[in-house]
Amino acid sequence: MECKTNILLIYTGGTIGMVKDYKSGALVAFNFDELLKNIPELRQLKCKIDTFSFEKPIDSSNMNPSHWVSIAEVIEEHYDKYDGFVILHGSDTMSYTGSALSYMLENLRKPVILTGSQLPIGDLRTDAKENLITAIEIATLKEGDEPAIQEVGLYFEYKLYRANRTTKISAEHFEAFTSLNYPELAESGVHLKINKDDVFRIFHGDSFNVHKKLDDNVAILKIFPGLNHNVLKGILEIPGLKAIILETYGAGNASTEEWFVNDVKKAIKKGIHIINVTQCSGGSVSMGKYETSQELQEMQVINGKDITTEAAITKAMYILGHDKYHGEFKKYFESSMRGEMH
Repeated sequence: MECKTNILLIYTGGTIGMVKDYKSGALVAFNFDELLKNIPELRQLKCKIDTFSFEKPIDSSNMNPSHWVSIAEVIEEHYDKYDGFVILHGSDTMSYTGSALSYMLENLRKPVILTGSQLPIGDLRTDAKENLITAIEIATLKEGDEPAIQEVGLYFEYKLYRANRTTKISAEHFEAFTSLNYPELAESGVHLKINKDDVFRIFHGDSFNVHKKLDDNVAILKIFPGLNHNVLKGILEIPGLKAIILETYGAGNASTEEWFVNDVKKAIKKGIHIINVTQCSGGSVSMGKYETSQELQEMQVINGKDITTEAAITKAMYILGHDKYHGEFKKYFESSMRGEMH
């Protein structure tokens, strides 16, 4: 059967790329050059699959912005040659990588699907084969002459999500990810169903562009009962700090203690961008709804709305890394760039 699409499978590291050496019992890296030999089911897909493996597999706990740039460069280099990309990645930081890539790959019109697994590909009860096969199949899907998915997605356990809407919620279950503030883009059952109304589309003709400059002078601070003045002051006075994701209670609420309010005011005056994100798994910031968020609203703290922490921290790195957004951080952060917030 004639191949209709070309897919590039990019292996960065992670559990999905490991197999058990039955002599030693140790986990060793899978040889992706022998992919079709080991997973013959892939031959049933109407596509040609090429593979690209990073020379040294990256444990996802070691993932950092320089690795995101390397992944984006692989896509940039091969963008015209392939119809879609599937990235194999460790699950622990997959939502961060997916969020970062969604910003970095501007005017993307092809599928970039991240997937991984909770068990190695060679295990008897592994989730790796289903995740890999379906992620590749999704990358081949067409809607007329166009790819059905034209954004960075994350596929795990029968569901495709918008990557910048996801959070890892379980280290134990195969259903490791969720997207509480946005519906899934596709669901794999007896049929593979795309939710056409929810997929991301670009309606202007600008060309694909890869942004490689990220500024990691950012931090996350989760508010908690007992957060004291010294800790807050120490964080806000970190040399070079440019932005902080403030994980607040509920709909964006925080302490109204004088020292807390004054320190946040001073930080904003110094030019540090304070972004209000709820520490709840789902829901949205609604500043001013309660008295405990009115002070933040009056100080012009940035409203993170329903963005995830993963999407917020990578968005801050992306905006800070670009001169185009200089001086208008708040305006751009509060606007949806890649469907990451309402």
